Amino acid sequence: MNSLICKGLLVLVTMSAAGAMAADTAPAAVLAPADASSAPATTVNTPAKNSATHTVAATLRAKASHGTPLDRVVAVVNDGVVLNSELESEVNEVTQRLRTQKVQLPADSVIREQVLDRLVLETIQEQMADRAGISVADEQVNAALQDIAKRNNVSFDKLPELLGNEGLVYADYRANLRREIQRQMLRGRDVVQSIAISPRELDQYMERQKNTATAANEYNVSHILVAVAQDANPAQLTAARAKASDIVARAAKGEAFNQLAISYSDSQTALEGGSLGWLKGPALPTFLADVVPRMKPGDISDVLQTGSGFHVVRLNEVRSSAAPQIIKQTHLRHILLTTNEVQDDATVKQKITDMRTQILGGADFAVLAKASSADPGSAVEGGDLGWTTLDRFVPEFAKVAADLKDNEISEPFKTQFGWHIVQVLGRRDFDNTATAEREQAYVQLRDSRVDEATDVWLQQLRDKAYVELRL
Repeated sequence: MNSLICKGLLVLVTMSAAGAMAADTAPAAVLAPADASSAPATTVNTPAKNSATHTVAATLRAKASHGTPLDRVVAVVNDGVVLNSELESEVNEVTQRLRTQKVQLPADSVIREQVLDRLVLETIQEQMADRAGISVADEQVNAALQDIAKRNNVSFDKLPELLGNEGLVYADYRANLRREIQRQMLRGRDVVQSIAISPRELDQYMERQKNTATAANEYNVSHILVAVAQDANPAQLTAARAKASDIVARAAKGEAFNQLAISYSDSQTALEGGSLGWLKGPALPTFLADVVPRMKPGDISDVLQTGSGFHVVRLNEVRSSAAPQIIKQTHLRHILLTTNEVQDDATVKQKITDMRTQILGGADFAVLAKASSADPGSAVEGGDLGWTTLDRFVPEFAKVAADLKDNEISEPFKTQFGWHIVQVLGRRDFDNTATAEREQAYVQLRDSRVDEATDVWLQQLRDKAYVELRL
């Protein structure tokens, strides 16, 4: 598949699985997919983990839809099969990609085994998603295709032509995209939502992050250099270090750092009192990047040695470069019902319609939510989603909530997670700066665990499935 198309698909479908929950915000079951860059790509338990681009290009396979003869079965997967034509198509895709990247090809048998293993895992996931009643609406697929077209700088109407130029059949491409989104939704439900992060873990992570130079912080630093020649002998190095150590001791006793810099620094900033001015974390000199963020304003560093000599730095001030975030928040509560092997879509819709009627007739919303809601994060709170921004929810949910008046209860509506009713309890403006930092830290910490959790989950699915390989 053309790399441009692959990148478009990758950005779209390797989304952080819908259901990711930031601390102290809306529970997972109604949250929108986060930025694509935090998302886990499809992973399989193969000797060498495939790149995300490889994964998406392979999983979104588009095969000719006409004139394909019946062929033999290469794997039986529960009550489904993988056909040799699918395997050959994938093998050709992988081989072509590796050759384009000028990668030495492994033995053909190795490629076939790894590709077949991935196809088996995809089939297992699709079967599981179908049994769980996870479906992808046409609107979701259209939105995905529009995003792909946009990222490839073509109009939506021109996308079929672009795909055709790559030898891809639009109908098959669309069908495979739908399947990939379905698998992402399944992984979001079963993997991402299962990753538990305690408040203490989050606090510890945020504390560690304070010692990391980030673009969100700016540091006012002063610096003294005791230079040494490149060919300095041991005695000269010892003397220079002693001089730098003496500067540290004098500064620690209260001597003005800027005066010490003017008197003793060999740096070009000596006449400015050694001032380096305000520097964002990434702009700090490399040898200071791990030192300065650990200091407090007024601290003097130990002697630091680099190729140019011995350094002493003083942290004068720290400030955040992030502007305050004043946002509009909405206080919501909802009830979510999902389909399963016992209850189909129509049954669930009728059940939640009956619940709404009961609430309008005087039944307690919170009691019904605790007893029946399929959103574990909010059910225990009587369906309460807390104060949050509507852009954190999937578009269908956000639109319904935005159109409601205070205390109004929506008609039943469907999202990718199931059937909902939602009530708006209030609206407000809120300074979200601290919360945003905490949410970002939560997502970073969660995403750092997703890949390993996905690998374990896939292996468990594979172990539980009936698989018969017929290579």
